[in-house]
Amino acid sequence: MVGRELRHLRRYPLFLVASVALPVLMFVLFVYVFGEYVGAGLSETGSTSTYVDFLTPGILVMTVAAGALPSAVSVSTDMSEGIIDRFRTMPVARSAVLTGHVVGGIVRTLLSAILVTVVALLMGFRPVGNPLAWLGAAGMVLAFAFALTWLAVAIGLAAKTPTGANSAAQIISTVLPFVSSAFVPTESMATGVRWFAELQPFTPVVDSVRALLTGTPVGNNVIFALSWCFAIAFAGYAWGLRSFRATTA
Repeated sequence: MVGRELRHLRRYPLFLVASVALPVLMFVLFVYVFGEYVGAGLSETGSTSTYVDFLTPGILVMTVAAGALPSAVSVSTDMSEGIIDRFRTMPVARSAVLTGHVVGGIVRTLLSAILVTVVALLMGFRPVGNPLAWLGAAGMVLAFAFALTWLAVAIGLAAKTPTGANSAAQIISTVLPFVSSAFVPTESMATGVRWFAELQPFTPVVDSVRALLTGTPVGNNVIFALSWCFAIAFAGYAWGLRSFRATTA
């Protein structure tokens, strides 16, 4: 099943392109439209380059969401086209279907994250983290990709159509990053929005990656981020497994 998902990635590279296109477009727009203004607000000596360093971790986490959540459409398509019934007649473990989608989604997400990191470096991102910090940031990205991919698989199993799965996934991959610390500090938000932004999962994940790559204090962000990753992964796994058993019983 994992090989099947990887072959899909090779045969349909537009899946990977689509996962990268939106984050890169948002990156370019925010840097060249708001970069100087927001960068000046981040510090007295801030500039566009200051905003590039601030924005890159947010775009990286947004890329993780954009790369993981298309798995919802892929799973829903499999369920609606009857391919699952064909797998049931073959000598493969039932759990391999879900595992294949999760591993394939994580590979696609990590490739997207690497491409976006290269674009950020070309646009002036200058991280100061040591190799251990880079390893920690990569681990955080991997943990968030794992959690969101399981959530995407669960959404795909619960949705009645691929269109419905895509709509539900889009809310998570596009709305939540904007109401977080990905693009501007949460301190600049209105009280109610700030409260939501500081509690939702994207903010501690973005702040953790930003602190590790730019050398700012990490604080408790890593603990909150990993707690969110564990909670989302566990909920996605339990929800997905229950939906899969109910559908294929």
